[in-house]
Amino acid sequence: MESKPGGRATRGATAERIDLFTASDVARFCQVDLKTIHNWADKGEIRHFRTPGRHLRFRRLDVLDFLRRYRYAIPDELRATKPRVVVVEEDAALVTALKRMLLKRFEVTSFVDPFDALVALAQLQPDALVIDVEYGTFPNFDAPRFLARLRTNDATAHIRVVVFTRREDARESARSAGAVEVVEKDDTTRLRETLETLMGIDR
Repeated sequence: MESKPGGRATRGATAERIDLFTASDVARFCQVDLKTIHNWADKGEIRHFRTPGRHLRFRRLDVLDFLRRYRYAIPDELRATKPRVVVVEEDAALVTALKRMLLKRFEVTSFVDPFDALVALAQLQPDALVIDVEYGTFPNFDAPRFLARLRTNDATAHIRVVVFTRREDARESARSAGAVEVVEKDDTTRLRETLETLMGIDR
């Protein structure tokens, strides 16, 4: 019998956020039997992983993606807490503006140093990462390699990456490296809308 997943409190919020769900949880969300969830997982219909005991586990954002794709209603427990977003950006004024715009709907953590962010991401487990690919402070920063590293690390491969840049030539390489979206750096409204769409937040 599968045990219920543990939750952790979202910092600065009173609601408890659940990051992982069991096959039984997903079956309840979709109003189907447990065998159906196992079949969907085996067919690759829904992203998942297995515990050392071979139990299925589903990350929150993967469940949301699946429910939206097949037009299931989003249960209240998936709407109850703010999605986590990490912003990696060296412009302090821009970070302040982004936080002011995003904090109503997202829990936001920011880093100036992309390497500090890379170390922290596995522990923070954000739903999305927003990162610039051009760093004056770190001229040797290799953004495609950074994004590829996220994709190959089991602890961070599920994080949705949004590249926020003014460089037209960065778009193709960012997508090839795993970015789900590339947004013009001056278009902060589109950035917010992109994150809302990724997280399944109603506007």
